[in-house]
Amino acid sequence: MRLEIVCEDRVGIAQEVLGVFVEYKINIKGIDAVTETGHIFVHIPDLEFSDLQSFMPQLRLIDGVEDVKTTPFMPSERERNELSTLIKTFPDPFISIDTKGNVRGVNEVAISLIGDQLKDIIGESLGQWLKGFNVTRWLESDELLAQTRRIKFKDEDFVADILPVTVAGEDGRAVNAGAMFLLKSEARLGQQVSAFKQANDSNFAGIQTSSSAMRKVVREAKRMAQLESSMLIVGETGVGKELIAKACHDASDRSEHPFMALNCASLPDDVAETELFGCGAQGEIQAKKGLFETADGGTIFLDEVGEMSPKLQIKLLRVIQDGSFRRVDDEQEIKVNVRFISSTNKDLLNMVSHDEFREDLYYRLNVLGLNIPSLRERRADIIPLAEHFIAKAGKNIGKYNLSMTEDCRDFIEHYPWPGNVRQLENVLIRAVSLLEGNLIETEHLQLPAYTREHGYLEQEFEGTLDGAVKQFEADLLRKLYPAYPSTRQLAKKLGLSHTAIANKLREYDINKKTVKI
Repeated sequence: MRLEIVCEDRVGIAQEVLGVFVEYKINIKGIDAVTETGHIFVHIPDLEFSDLQSFMPQLRLIDGVEDVKTTPFMPSERERNELSTLIKTFPDPFISIDTKGNVRGVNEVAISLIGDQLKDIIGESLGQWLKGFNVTRWLESDELLAQTRRIKFKDEDFVADILPVTVAGEDGRAVNAGAMFLLKSEARLGQQVSAFKQANDSNFAGIQTSSSAMRKVVREAKRMAQLESSMLIVGETGVGKELIAKACHDASDRSEHPFMALNCASLPDDVAETELFGCGAQGEIQAKKGLFETADGGTIFLDEVGEMSPKLQIKLLRVIQDGSFRRVDDEQEIKVNVRFISSTNKDLLNMVSHDEFREDLYYRLNVLGLNIPSLRERRADIIPLAEHFIAKAGKNIGKYNLSMTEDCRDFIEHYPWPGNVRQLENVLIRAVSLLEGNLIETEHLQLPAYTREHGYLEQEFEGTLDGAVKQFEADLLRKLYPAYPSTRQLAKKLGLSHTAIANKLREYDINKKTVKI
């Protein structure tokens, strides 16, 4: 039984309280006095109710005693159990020593590392297993300071946090009472660093923003996330458009509802229609919900929306307009409340001018536009991303403390990365997986041939030089034509004759009918 006695802080009150226990011949197993709060805790054997009725009123009669009640535990018991639980469950080796450097306590991890039984470890000198740190000299120093050292324990490498344990002396000064050693292995340190760097997909913290360009993207995305309007994310393949879309969903008021994604380029037209709208019941085949119904209240992400067929574009336009649609082979109207986030690596406005994409759908999807720069346009992000991918890939296969040579870092930073972040990650995953040591060199990277002087050669390139030049010329003229709609203005801008520009515009069918101005 444990009693909690609330009393004033005055000289002699504790003696009077203990006197009552002596008078009733009650043995005291333990006592805690918390003078700051005026509490005395007493641990006694269990008593009969009749005994309690006789002596507890005596305690309350003492001048200054305000209350007496039972309590489930003593403060010192809780502190001991709290510390014991912490030590036992600590995932790294923990060793406590006294002022002479002898072991006072260890946890299970340390016991297994030493390889002896607990009774054979307690009282032994820590120095017999420890190399690289003089425990005795440190304990005898005038000023004990916490240390973090690389040491060898049982011939294995560890980083040790060495923490002095002190108590207050009679004059108020700290008196040395021993120390604690917390040991971390290389593998454990690697896990903790990886956990610290791990991307958090639930918000924007997982997006690398070392470059000013990406900081601007994330600032704009955070503001757009709070809005309900449709959003169009534009960027090359592999820049992380879906990552931004998911972060916007998670940062919105729709975060507790589903985020459903569909790659418009990966499925045939009829399959994509069924995936989006679902299908009605037919005979023994039950009705199936589509992504729109599943995502009700949440967000639909349409990846590579520029690949969507004209038929699907018409159906999608209606859903965006009034939130209603019909399942395939079903006449029943279904209404949903979803937010649309789309992405594309194409020039949708150019597609609109060639009647390859509906103009009304384009403007409904592109209420909020966000452009993600390519990786080569934000070089400040390349090395931090590379280090993150290397640590992540290493952790997955149990390799830690991996690094790149200076030549490799320089190569990675200046390579154009046509496949952007996705290509960078895949190249480094392969390099780490096949790496025999801990140092990644340039030759470990499997990439198309590249030099700074001549760029890189895409092995997949097909066609002729003349065709490639004409394609570039046509794209450039289409982009400039809306700003310089007369042949004379365009000729002056490009430094060509009026006749030469007129011929090229005719060749590429660029005019006020085919290009929106």
